[in-house]
Amino acid sequence: MSKEFSRTQRVSQQLQKEIALILQREIRDSRIGMVTISDVEVSRDLAYAKVFVTFLCIGEQTPESCLAALKEQEYIVRQLLGKRIRHRLTPEVIFVYDNTLVEGMRISNLVSNVVNEDARRRGESGRSDDEGEE
Repeated sequence: MSKEFSRTQRVSQQLQKEIALILQREIRDSRIGMVTISDVEVSRDLAYAKVFVTFLCIGEQTPESCLAALKEQEYIVRQLLGKRIRHRLTPEVIFVYDNTLVEGMRISNLVSNVVNEDARRRGESGRSDDEGEE
């Protein structure tokens, strides 16, 4: 009988939950804003954890500035993570900005624009066909 989830997937899910709690409750940095962890990829040897994050930026905050502030907290997050999880090795945490949400919205807007433009063109061509028959 095969396993449904590999060890790296289970560790990834646990890290995602624990890092989210750490960022929510422990890290107090006004430069970061609201952070959402969209995914965590753990290396096969469980030494590195790539944490994909998105931000809800407020005011003059940008995703780049929020990510820079979060990267300054990587060491502290790793220390707190080591206290919360029971593993022989606490993975090195690397925060990466996840732009899939932004790209998805951009592509959705492009598709909507093309559909609207196509409908507009069909409406114009339909009128010109009716006018030609009369």
